[in-house]
Amino acid sequence: MPSQDKPREFKHGLGLLDSTMIVIGSMIGSGIFIVSADIARTVGSPGLLLVVWLITGLITVTGALSYGELAGMMPHAGGQYVYLREAYNPLVGFLYGWTSFLVIQTGTIAAVAVAFARFTAVLIPGLGEQNILLEAFGLRISAAQVLAIACIAFLTFVNSRGLREGKIVQNVFTIAKTVALIGLILLGIIVGRNAHAIDANLANFWSATWTHIADGKIVSVESLSGFMLLAAIGASMVGSLFSSDAWNNITFTAGEVINPKRNIPLSLAIGTGVVTLLYLLANVAYILVLPVLGSPDATDLLGRGIQFASSDRVATAAVTMIFGEPAAVIMAVLIMVSTFGCNNGLILAGARVYYAMAKDGLFFKKVGTLSERSVPATALVVQGVWASLLCLSGTYGDLLDYVIFAVLIFYVLTVIGIFILRKKRPDVERPYKAFGYPILPGLYVLCASAIAIDLLIFKTTYSGSGLAIVLLGIPVFYVWKMFSDRKRGQTR
Repeated sequence: MPSQDKPREFKHGLGLLDSTMIVIGSMIGSGIFIVSADIARTVGSPGLLLVVWLITGLITVTGALSYGELAGMMPHAGGQYVYLREAYNPLVGFLYGWTSFLVIQTGTIAAVAVAFARFTAVLIPGLGEQNILLEAFGLRISAAQVLAIACIAFLTFVNSRGLREGKIVQNVFTIAKTVALIGLILLGIIVGRNAHAIDANLANFWSATWTHIADGKIVSVESLSGFMLLAAIGASMVGSLFSSDAWNNITFTAGEVINPKRNIPLSLAIGTGVVTLLYLLANVAYILVLPVLGSPDATDLLGRGIQFASSDRVATAAVTMIFGEPAAVIMAVLIMVSTFGCNNGLILAGARVYYAMAKDGLFFKKVGTLSERSVPATALVVQGVWASLLCLSGTYGDLLDYVIFAVLIFYVLTVIGIFILRKKRPDVERPYKAFGYPILPGLYVLCASAIAIDLLIFKTTYSGSGLAIVLLGIPVFYVWKMFSDRKRGQTR
């Protein structure tokens, strides 16, 4: 008779299609429909708007191709946490997991859930942020926050039912939003072309300016050249990098991928490549429909341009130029589908990081267990509870701004880990080797580091706070390890 105490194991249920859907679905949220407005204000020209998205895409794809080597070497649950732990030491791995739990993963889940709620309110106004349901202890809880928490709770429940249920939701919603985004691109390029917008954009295609605003008004417009041009490009990439982030989530689920040594590198390459192309084409569509330059005081869509699209909803403005008033409903539905599918991928994958940390004694012990359905149900619940608290706090937006610096640092450290592990473990099987090694991984490290330094200089408050969140994890690590070692000693 088999032992009843045999530990549960992950089930290998994610094929190449499923893995690619997690990459694509986790990347495409609401950012591509919104952040081009802020980029346009920072660089001020159609050509540089496209350059920012192109650089972001190249960095993302290069990073993904580099991660493929680590994924093939170590196809274990936890992904990036495991790579950092093995390349450096448990402390570095913990700092990534700590920051991920505190804000990177959970903060993104909260922000995406609130975005889902905001666009649902376009269809059902009673679910908006203006509808305050409760005021207590200095907190104002809106219907949108309650809906966001309900979305997180539902997707947490679905994924706790098993990997099959989670991947079905992921595949359906990722395919739906990808097809819809392709439709938006084709409409913009083929149907929505606007002669006035095209002429205006061609006239200022490379004229770089940084438009500084305060309280919705233009304070100054700064012409850009030389170092300031490079600085503006780097600063403008905060939005595009966030919109292109979360591609590494598939590495968290490595313990459940069929033939992970092949399928994870492939899904990373295919997924990031597809999203990069879609994002670039979406911005081509935007500049064919709307002028980049605009004024916040204009009363029409062409006058406001991409820079000052209402509430930064560039895609909605572009679709309104084609369909008129129904565009608001069309885009609300599209973004609801997009954010719902995005959050499913984030919730599914993120819990595996905390599971791996708990297995190492660096998180609550119960989090390192699998349910009878072979999923880390406790990790899913803990993640969902913290993300829900961030929804209530209303600070997740600020936290996300704080951590882009930290996100870049961990990406840089992970890619440097490829070089370290080739020295430390030259004989380990590498089914896939980083494309263009050592040149492309090296370029990735240089470019990502340059952007991080740029953010530290020009967005010091956000970057410094992000660094503080990471460093706060150092004493937490040693305190946790002390108690964990003491508890293990008592049970011997």
